[in-house]
Amino acid sequence: MSKKNKRPDSERAMALKALPRSIREQLTEEETDLFLNGEEWPESMFKKLEEFIVPKE
Repeated sequence: MSKKNKRPDSERAMALKALPRSIREQLTEEETDLFLNGEEWPESMFKKLEEFIVPKE
């Protein structure tokens, strides 16, 4: 199964849906795929989502 066809984690899908529409619309298709399935995010995503990211303790 390719990464594109991989079913996203339900918690990640809920988190994406919970973001404000204006933020979701800023994400590129690649960034959205990385949000749902990626192990590492590019710096551009951290900048777009920085107000929603809670540091891991």
